[in-house]
Amino acid sequence: MSAPTHHLYCRKQPYPPIRTVASTSPSDSLSTAFAPRLTKLFWGSSRSQTRLRVRNLSPVPNFTVTCGTGILEINETQFSETVLKSNRPVLVEFVATWCGPCRLISPAIEWVAQEYGDRLSVVKIDHDANPQLIKEFKVYGLPALILFKDGKEVPESRREGAISKAKLKEYLDALLESISVA
Repeated sequence: MSAPTHHLYCRKQPYPPIRTVASTSPSDSLSTAFAPRLTKLFWGSSRSQTRLRVRNLSPVPNFTVTCGTGILEINETQFSETVLKSNRPVLVEFVATWCGPCRLISPAIEWVAQEYGDRLSVVKIDHDANPQLIKEFKVYGLPALILFKDGKEVPESRREGAISKAKLKEYLDALLESISVA
């Protein structure tokens, strides 16, 4: 006696796309080292059954980390000279091109660079391009703000996530007062 055979049949139904992603051109895509392959799931059909098929699409468009006036974008090789050996406090912002909250607080960070330019320096560090710094400073969330003075991280200065301009002002005023920067 042979084992019973079971078959699963699907009725053919007109299902809409589950996910679609558009890209303007392949040149707008992220580096393949950092961009996971995005896919479009759609229902295809044959005579007797419906199958789920997967097709690769272009990765999402690329965004760049831009720095306004007073903000310097640095990398691992410049970190020691620019941040640790600075004779004034340095606000370091860790960002990534794919990070929405990073783009959201960018105008507030530019405002800080202009408003507090006489009391501190502001630098940006790209998360994806500087993995050693990310590991060294244990940056787990983006955007991440850390204030450095005299080559050391100021205690209680680490802040991760989006922040409003008003909260950013409160945060910086309290930190600068605690380290006695006039």
